[in-house]
Amino acid sequence: MCGRYASARSRIELLEEFVVQRDRVDEPLTPDYNVAPTKPVYAVMTRKSRQDRQPAADLAQSGPPDSAPAAARELRIVRWGLVPSWAKDISIGSRLINARSETVSEKPSFRNAFARRRCLLPADGYYEWQQPPAGTKGPKQPYFICRPDHGVLAFAGIYELWRDRSMPEDDPAAWLWTAAVITTTAPDELGEIHDRMPMVIDRASWSDWLEPANTDAADVRALLAPAAAHGLITYPVSLAVNSVRNNGPELVKEAEPVSPGSGGRSDA
Repeated sequence: MCGRYASARSRIELLEEFVVQRDRVDEPLTPDYNVAPTKPVYAVMTRKSRQDRQPAADLAQSGPPDSAPAAARELRIVRWGLVPSWAKDISIGSRLINARSETVSEKPSFRNAFARRRCLLPADGYYEWQQPPAGTKGPKQPYFICRPDHGVLAFAGIYELWRDRSMPEDDPAAWLWTAAVITTTAPDELGEIHDRMPMVIDRASWSDWLEPANTDAADVRALLAPAAAHGLITYPVSLAVNSVRNNGPELVKEAEPVSPGSGGRSDA
């Protein structure tokens, strides 16, 4: 799974890195080295113009009105934890932070988003926790997993729009944008820490992944090739990352691993 990650790049960096054509960010996010479920995060997506969307009666599936003249790549802020359009309230989002690549096209909570609302979630890396050696006690050891050059990762994501029906549908505040990270089986070197990991979309496939007109499930699933999961490095980091109250660049720096049988606690 993916339960925490780091996203510290600035809005300007992401606009350039992902060749964004429309900036939909009103208030830039501060660097976050301990992204947790329900937090706001950046997302890159391709959105069509209003005239290319469904009628107003179907806005619950396609989103709020948008005055943009044509389909283009956008940068937006979304809430981590997908809330399906049919949900009665947003609390379900805290349980839908990940979508398994093997079933994302089939699960009722995810299949519509997978077909039409795919996104990229920029990350500097992510955290996983390893159980202490068998027969020993102590906290789980947190690891940071990233590119060798510490470049940006593009997690495969899906997004949804949930409407607060107590508000007029033309009020932007009536719409909640949410997203989930698609996960896959971790390769052997990462599987020793955790058997699941975020799916990373290769740069050459960004456009195909984001293209909303590409709705053939087989073609889209082909972009979720496990080969994109290789080429990452791992190293131990401080137990400070266990608490979401802690935040800062020190969390992603390599630290001495926890000694087997040592004290301490982990709330990961």
